[in-house]
Amino acid sequence: MSAALWCVVPAAGRGTRMGADCPKQYLPLNGRPLITHTLERLAAHPRIAGLMVVLGAGDGHWPGTAALHGKPVRTAFGGAERSDSVLAGLHALPAEVDDADFVLVHDAARPCVREADIARLIEQAAQVDGGLLGAPLRDTLKRAGEGGRSMATEPRDQRWRAFTPQMFRRGELVAALRAVSRDGRAVSDEAMAMELAGFRPLLVEGAEDNIKVTTAADLALAEFLLARTA
Repeated sequence: MSAALWCVVPAAGRGTRMGADCPKQYLPLNGRPLITHTLERLAAHPRIAGLMVVLGAGDGHWPGTAALHGKPVRTAFGGAERSDSVLAGLHALPAEVDDADFVLVHDAARPCVREADIARLIEQAAQVDGGLLGAPLRDTLKRAGEGGRSMATEPRDQRWRAFTPQMFRRGELVAALRAVSRDGRAVSDEAMAMELAGFRPLLVEGAEDNIKVTTAADLALAEFLLARTA
């Protein structure tokens, strides 16, 4: 596969778990907004043609970035759920992106994704019907009951943590997201929507430091990881 791909970056979330005055994607990270680090990582990849950032309505924090590393950065407005935002971003892609073309979707709050992992995902997922970065579970997994008591130890065989980017054909992903919206089903990522549509996305192992910033501790860890790889 030699074609360049567009990447949709949902950034309409409010990040309420962080308890900050602004959405988490705009929190300062090593002197710049978190989302800027994420977008620069993506734009620097030679296989990515452009970025479609999906903002929340009334977003007053977006810096108005129009290009990075010579590649276009466009914006669209999302909806109440992640799936709504991703769907809006897919609809807003340039006309030259066909339904049969692969597209990437990447969390705005994952600034530490590695170039080599993106390349591996693109190469391997293009050989099938799409896929996602992830990592096999290595910790012991417990099921909690009332009062935070451990009720059982769950098997971790064949269980993975799901990361982004995730990569699917534009038309197939649009159809899958429309179906979950029509059926009123909540999905946590694009791969789940594709699974419900009958697909079996390929799990491509990536680095475990591709963290999603959700808490203040995550932000501190991301600062360390970015400083280490600067």
